Parts: sequence; structure tokens; C-alpha cells
Amino acid sequence: MDYEFFMQMALEEAQQALVRKEFPVGCVMVYEDSVLVTGARHHSAPENQNELDHAEMLALRRLVELGGKIDRSKVVVFSTLEPCLMCYAALIVNGIRHIVYAYEDVLGGGTGLELTNLNPFYKEMNVVIVPGILRHGSLGLFNKFFSDPCNDYLKGTLLAEHALRQ
Repeated sequence: MDYEFFMQMALEEAQQALVRKEFPVGCVMVYEDSVLVTGARHHSAPENQNELDHAEMLALRRLVELGGKIDRSKVVVFSTLEPCLMCYAALIVNGIRHIVYAYEDVLGGGTGLELTNLNPFYKEMNVVIVPGILRHGSLGLFNKFFSDPCNDYLKGTLLAEHALRQ
């Protein structure tokens, strides 16, 4: 599978979010080398802000709507930012076992959670995590976002500071 090809598609989703003044995270879900669904961050602006409309959650909802004929253990998720704990848990509980991301989330990334320390339901999950694919492209979007004085979302946080130092 061409990780860079599909991550570039996720970066395009993130770019579209940035154009809408949203936090620039994009997600693409791939099955047998075909894109099934996509998602981009929504509702990160103060007037409608919520922490449910993450790119991965929106894509996951679309995947679920496709029905049960897809072997989710063979779906590969491409996200421009390391999934947070909420998204990571939602993905693995829904059968996703392969996650590829571009940029590390030093503030809230959840993929470092050691599943073997949890209850048996999670302990036996074998999840493949591939970090750093097209990291520079994602970092560029975060630099634009955090440099724009009109964007207040996560300003001044460890993630913003980390992105702006790079």
C-alpha cells in the first residue's frame, strides 16, 4: 500500500478544513487500496466548538453507514494528526487495526496507550501504528493555522508551541 499517496489525500482534506478556518486535520479510510470514506475536522471555531466532530470520528460514522460487509480489520486509517484518545479508542472498538498518521499530537495523542495494560477486551487487540508519513506537509498546515491570529483553537497549548518551534 502506498502510504504517501493516501496520506496526501488526507492532507487535502486537512487543507479544506484550514480553508474553512477549522483545525487542519483530515482523515481517509482505505480498504483494499480504495478510499472508502473521508473526514475533515468540523466545529473547532468558538461559536460552534465541540470535541466530537474530529476528522476520524466523522470518517468513522461514514464507514459505519456503509454497512457490515467490510472487514474493518483490513481498513487502514490515514490521519494528518495522531488520533486523540477518543478517536483512537473509537477506531479500535470499531475493529480498525491499522492507523497511519503524519504529525504527532504531543498534547493529546492517544496511540501510545499500552493496550496490554487494559482489560481483556483491549489487551488482545493487535493494532499497527505507523507515524510520520508526510509529517512535513501536516506540520505546514498546523504552522499556518497556529500563526493565524484569527484562529484561537488550542492556541498557546503544547501542541501549538511544538508546531511553531519546528
